[in-house]
This record gives sequence, C-alpha cells and structure tokens, in this order.
Amino acid sequence: MQRQAVLYLDGPCLVLAGAGSGKTRVITQKIAYLLRECAYPARQIVALTFTNKAAREMNERVKLLVDAKLAKGLTVSTFHSLGLRFLREEAAHAGLKPRFSILDSNDALAIIQELLATTDKGRLRAVQQNISLWKNALMDPDAAERGAASPSEAEAAKVYRSYNATLEAYQSVDFDDLIRLPAVLLETNDEVRQRWQARVHYLLVDEYQDTNVCQYRLVQALTGRRAMFTAVGDDDQAIYAWRGATIENLAKLTTDYPALKIIKLEQNYRSVQRILTAANNVISRNPNLFGKKLWSDLGMGEAIQVTPMDNEEAEAEGIALRLSAARFERRAEWRDFAVLYRSNHQARALEQALRNLRIPYSISGGQSFFDKPEIRDILAYLRLIANDSDDPAFIRAVTTPRRGIGQATLQALGQFAAERGLSLFEAIFDVGPSGRLGAKQLEPLQTFGGFIQRLQARAGGKPGAAIRPTQASLALEHGLDTRAAGVDGAREDTAAVQLDDLLDTIQYERHLYDVFDERQAQTRWANVLELVSWLKRKAEEGGMTLIELVQHVALVTMLERGDDEEPDAVKLSTLHASKGLEYPHVYLAGVEEGLLPHAGRDEDDLNPETAAEALAQRIQEERRLMYVGITRAQRSLHLTWCKKRRRAREDVVREKSRFIEEMGLEEPASREDPATAALSPKARLDMLKALLNKA
Repeated sequence: MQRQAVLYLDGPCLVLAGAGSGKTRVITQKIAYLLRECAYPARQIVALTFTNKAAREMNERVKLLVDAKLAKGLTVSTFHSLGLRFLREEAAHAGLKPRFSILDSNDALAIIQELLATTDKGRLRAVQQNISLWKNALMDPDAAERGAASPSEAEAAKVYRSYNATLEAYQSVDFDDLIRLPAVLLETNDEVRQRWQARVHYLLVDEYQDTNVCQYRLVQALTGRRAMFTAVGDDDQAIYAWRGATIENLAKLTTDYPALKIIKLEQNYRSVQRILTAANNVISRNPNLFGKKLWSDLGMGEAIQVTPMDNEEAEAEGIALRLSAARFERRAEWRDFAVLYRSNHQARALEQALRNLRIPYSISGGQSFFDKPEIRDILAYLRLIANDSDDPAFIRAVTTPRRGIGQATLQALGQFAAERGLSLFEAIFDVGPSGRLGAKQLEPLQTFGGFIQRLQARAGGKPGAAIRPTQASLALEHGLDTRAAGVDGAREDTAAVQLDDLLDTIQYERHLYDVFDERQAQTRWANVLELVSWLKRKAEEGGMTLIELVQHVALVTMLERGDDEEPDAVKLSTLHASKGLEYPHVYLAGVEEGLLPHAGRDEDDLNPETAAEALAQRIQEERRLMYVGITRAQRSLHLTWCKKRRRAREDVVREKSRFIEEMGLEEPASREDPATAALSPKARLDMLKALLNKA
C-alpha cells in the first residue's frame, strides 16, 4: 500500500495513514520518485507540514534518497514558513512594506490587552482565540460581527476590527496572517495566483487532518485545476479542533475532487497487536469517515495494565515507583519511558514524585525561560539596541514600563511609518513636521528614541574602551528621577555596566512592584537578575560588546526552541504534545471522567439541542485523543485513574473513564511470581535494587 501511494500520479490522492504506518516514508519516497523517475524539477515540488521538526526530518530523509544536485531548490517547510516566504515576495500586493514584522502570540496579546483595557488573562486569551479562529476560517471582522453567537463574541469581533487596524498601522502580521493573507491574495489576484501555480507542479501535505479552512483554501489555490497533490492524514488523529483544524477537510476532498484516489495504510510498524486492538476498539465508537483498522505483525505483546489509585499523590508516586522498577527489570534507559496526561496541571505531582526518586525527566511544551514575559521585556530592549528596525521589539520596549505612550499614538506613528516605508523607530524622528502627533505625544517618543540611540552608541564599542556617563546624567536624559537612579562616578563602559544602567534607568524593578503583588514581583525580578547575571558572564567570557551579546542571545533562544537530541530522561507530556512521537513504554495518567474525556464548559451557554451536538463532538475529539495516547506505546501500556482528586481544597470522587471500558481489555492476569506480587511497589523496587547490587 505504501508503494501504491508513492507511485500514484494520475490526479489528486488522499493517503489515510494510520498511527505508525509509515506516512513520512511515503512522503519522502514520493518526493524521491518525482525527482528521480518522473524528472520533476525540485523547485516545482513543495511539501508542507506543521512543525519545523517534521520538515527537518523530511529534508534529511530526502537527502539520503537522492543526489544533492537533484534536490536543489526543493521546498519542504511548514505552512507558516511558506506563507512567510510568499509574503516577503508579494509584500507590495499584500499592502505590506518589505521589512514587515511578525508578532508572536505574546506581542499580539499585548495589543489585545491595550484594546480591551483589562488584565483578566482568561478574557484576553478567549478574545485572542476567537480572533485566531476567525482568521483560520477566513472570516473578516464584518463576517465575525454577523456570526457572533453571544455578547462576548460580539465584543471580541469589535476588538478584532481594531486589532487588524493596529496591525496594519504597525505594518505587522501575526502567525495566522502568514497563511490567511497568502490564501486571500491567491484567490483575489490573478497575476499572483498564476505566478505561484506555475511554480508548484506537485504538492504534498502532511498531517492533512490538522488543516483548517484557510490552509485547505491555500492548498486549492496553489494546485489549481491541475490538482496534482498528495494529502496524507488520519481522521482518527484529528485532535486540534480547538485551534481551528477541521476534520471536514477530509470529507471535502471527496466532494471537491470527484477523481480523488483514496489509499489506506493500515499496517502499523510501531506497536504490538494488543495495544492496536485496544486502540481500534476505542476509535470504532466514533463515526467513521473512511473505515480502517490497524494491525501489526510484531506479536500480541503483554497485557495492558489498569490501576486505580487513591488520589493524585498516590498515582504519581505509584507511576514513579513502577517506572523505576521497570527500568531495572527491562534493563531499559530512562528515555524509553513516557508519562502522558490530558492537562498541564497534572504534571506538578508527577514532577515531585520523579524528583523524590531522583528520576531524570524532561517536559514537552513547558515554558522556556526565554518566553517568560519579564525576560521578553528586557530582551526587547536589547533587540532594539542591536536592530532598531525590529518593530515588535520597539512596541514592547516603548510601552514597558509605561511612559504615557498609548495605542492611539502608536497607531498614528505606525500609519506614518507605513506611508514612508520606515521602521517605527526611524519614524519617531521624522513624524514631528507631519503634524500627526501633538507635542505631548511626541515628547515621550523622542525622549525614548534618544535614550536608545545613546545606548546604541555605547553598545557597539570595544569592552572597556569608553568611560560611562554617570547614572544621574542617564536618568536626566531619559526624563527619570535622578534620586531613583543614584549618582556615582565614572568607570569602564563594559556590556555588564551597560546592562546595569539599562535596568536602573528604565526602573524595571519598580515597574514590577507597581504592576504585580509582592510575591509575583519578587519572582519576576529574580528571573531578570538571573538573565542579567548570565548575560554578564557570557559577555566577560567571550569579551563581547552588548551588540555581540544580543546576537549570541538570539542564537541561544533559537537553539533552545529547536529539537535537539533527546536526553536520557523520562518524557512528561500532554497527549496533544505527544502526537507523532513513540515510546517503548507508556504510562497514561488520569484516565478518568472529567479529565479524559475532559469536562467541557462551553456547552453550558448553548440551547439544549446545540449543546447535545457540541457534547457529542467534544467526546469524539476526546476519544481521538485517547486513541493518540494508546498508539504512542510500542511494547507496554499502563493506565491509572484516581478514585478521588483534590479540587479547590476538597476531595472530589472520580470515576474511571468510559474509554477504559471501550478498550475491551481482558481481565488482567498477574504475570508476576506470587512471592513478589504481594509486595508494595516500593518494597519490590528495593528488592530489585538489592538483587542488582549483589550481581
């Protein structure tokens, strides 16, 4: 079936690839086939996926299959990377300046916060989610207002309109725009559409079940009437509806492309049959679009274990002990084990239990140190000093701490910058004569601009080559209180000194205590001091100027977000983050009603009929999530659930998940020696350690 999927070139093709059935192999072999046997020029082949890791893996596999010269010009990238390349080339058609900026989720949230004038994180995230879903569905603010189903959605639609206007003024795009704008432009501009359709002669799409409306329309626009594409996906692993992905895209292919060839990959090369049977049993309860059943020739494998636990502490401790014992028994490595769970909050007890037993672990999807808001605040200043064309860094730095520079001022500045093709920082010094800003708006901007320019002048010199000005003079230049800044003598102007001056002059510590309660402010300030200490150490070790230091930090933060070789550690991960990964031994924690399936709240606001439909769809998605969790396991699978779980200072009685019954497990038979079966997990672990020590 893999071979059939690779060789089929008579029109559009949908490959339904079950978990562990070799979908990446099919895509890379098909690229090689197009290049070697079909004489397709590499520059006319595009393969799209969702993560940088998957794109890198595909690229590396293709390099092993074909000569480097043959693959030159091949595009294997994420949807977002292709969208960025498209917009860089078509900026003028998209109404953007060539040096437009990309706002990440935090930058975008700051704009929404300014527009909503609230610090309610839940409300802010909900509005951001609404805007993202509307963009993914190719709905403009007018359509969003018409389709608003509640007062909160109506408010979000108004914010959406202002948010879009702000982005336009800033000449910036957010992550959703990287796909939305190309899709709209391809549908509305004949010249652009013809140019890109002439480039893309064959398109391959990975993880097709995760596409949203916008991505599907992009695929349609790129392939046009030729419709030469292969989409690879699995309807049973569609778990991203909450971020706009729609399983209907699979069904739409069959109606939009009547000549569509459907090929099913059902042989699993990852898991033993007992695990696959449980997965098949669970997913068979969902309405099935195409019908497929995973099978394996790797043998039946050991029984799946289901263990009820008294509470989350007992569950975490039990998993840690069993995991440690299993490592001794199986002579395995820590990286062979994964503990998966539905919600991030479950990780706390698990981390504690693993630390208690000194078991090394790593967490998928945990917040990077460099993603903490206070770290991003300080890095925004450093990024701006190194590159004053970095508009997102400018916006963050000029508004944190507050300087009386509001959204209206920045919008007017952004509109002026867009008209003149300037960065926002450059526009500060040219906007005065235009009359766009009053004297009160202009003064704090120019004071800030002068402050950054002076830091730039100091930052590029050789370490120790200059004598720094006094703190008092810096404070006066920046319009700050000289008493707060302190007065001291001159000394060598190193990167370390410049960092201290920056923090003192902007009075970031005072800002934290003004905005947050004492405990939060202390924590955040400690993080800032940790960052600055690390930066000073790096500057001293490498003899770096502040500019060189910033470039080094940019590299470090990019590397940290990369996917380096996995350490020898147990992997803790949410089920969503585990998709696409596999482990010999998997522990699935919290398999209980309310957690998996997750308790939904959205249905409460709907009428009974709509609520029943929403509930059914949510349970189906949760069932697919359970299916993903089960199929991560290669050799053994262990499920736990809690009889009670602590919620808001009280114990709440829980029931095991309906999905456990749906797995259709045989009665668990003890495969242990009766002498050891009665021992507690801890006693059993101690006994195993003693035996190993004797050996």
